[in-house]
Amino acid sequence: MNKGEVMYEGKAKIMYATDEPDKVLVYFKDDATAANGEKHGVIQDKGIINNKISEYFFKLLKSNGINSHFIEVVSDREMVVKLLRMISLEVVVRNVAAGSLAKRLGLEEGTPLKVPVLEYFYKSDELGDPMLNRYHIMAIDIARVHELDEIEHIAFCVNTILKDNLRSKNIDLIDFKLEFGRDDKDKIVLADEISPDNCRFWDMATHEKLDKDRFRHDMGGVEEAYKEMLTRLTM
Repeated sequence: MNKGEVMYEGKAKIMYATDEPDKVLVYFKDDATAANGEKHGVIQDKGIINNKISEYFFKLLKSNGINSHFIEVVSDREMVVKLLRMISLEVVVRNVAAGSLAKRLGLEEGTPLKVPVLEYFYKSDELGDPMLNRYHIMAIDIARVHELDEIEHIAFCVNTILKDNLRSKNIDLIDFKLEFGRDDKDKIVLADEISPDNCRFWDMATHEKLDKDRFRHDMGGVEEAYKEMLTRLTM
């Protein structure tokens, strides 16, 4: 497989075309951003770690019946994925109050939620990724009812699988973000990545943060936290 032209470059990844039109090469960068891109930095070896952690989770999900765009890892920083038509939504599943949810609802960070909460955000840097509900999504033709049903079903299944797996690693899954796309048959497929960049992972005993919150809030120990996550998952 040959790497072609850049199709898209985001905050954390670069997508390259390949000589196989239905496949894309994803390169994971060390760049880090927060506060809707206002804060910039570099986390050493983040791209390598996120590539490996995403591989771990995509393989775990596949073994539990959840398909994704993932095909294979081809280098420390690169994986091959299926070409999808991406849906302009960020799908956030929350198990514990943290981040923006804690602020919006006036909850103390770390408060367990009675049931998992699913939220939609419109992927638009220009608009600051505003929160949407189902009616907004259908009104501006981002997705249809049956697609949202499928997205929510997959998201909650992913939540259960990841929580159970991480519990065995003494890690609490606080919340996480997923993205989805449509394949050439219009089937909804899980995409993007699953890593400390878009998940909140806390140590079960100490509540130590093992994710990008350490970068967001200048807590220090960012590289160590990412490495600790990879070690726990693969040990």
